[in-house]
Amino acid sequence: MRRVSRYAPALAVMALIFGLSAQPDLSSGLGAWDTLLRKLAHVTIYAILWLTIARATHWRRPLLATAIALLYAVSDEVHQSFVAGRHGTPVDVAIDAVGMGLAALAWAHGARRRGGRPGPPWPRRWQPARLRP
Repeated sequence: MRRVSRYAPALAVMALIFGLSAQPDLSSGLGAWDTLLRKLAHVTIYAILWLTIARATHWRRPLLATAIALLYAVSDEVHQSFVAGRHGTPVDVAIDAVGMGLAALAWAHGARRRGGRPGPPWPRRWQPARLRP
């Protein structure tokens, strides 16, 4: 049961990505802003996907998390190529990789602050600075 609960967030993010990719047209009619916002959404959702996969591997296998997320990004673009009104591009995979890279950098920075110990990029017991002893 613990294994299922570890992978559930990553599977939920993958399901969300799949559902959004199956939509025939996600254009909001905002012109250039629409494109920018969609690309930022790519970066954000794939950063979240990387973090959820890294969490599932107990924060100890960042290359595995990257490989899984990249393979999913490629499969997502292939999936989009079969959806009417959509097309998959390698550029989107590169943008997704930027999100994964930013998440990995946050994770590495957090590990460095913990003296090299693996773990999430945020403090385990987060407290505002003014409340810390």
